[in-house]
Amino acid sequence: MMNFRVENLDELLETLKEEGVQVLAKTESLEEGKFGWIVDLEGNKIELWEPNDKAFL
Repeated sequence: MMNFRVENLDELLETLKEEGVQVLAKTESLEEGKFGWIVDLEGNKIELWEPNDKAFL
């Protein structure tokens, strides 16, 4: 699985969904930040991570 650090996860997932990308419905909020997942055209799961910057200061 690939992992990408992103800004504004919720907005990005909504935009990707509007563009026809398969967005997995479940997202998670943890101490490290928010996580969401999409699936590319080849069926590969991709993790998107919006870090909680306080955890990385």
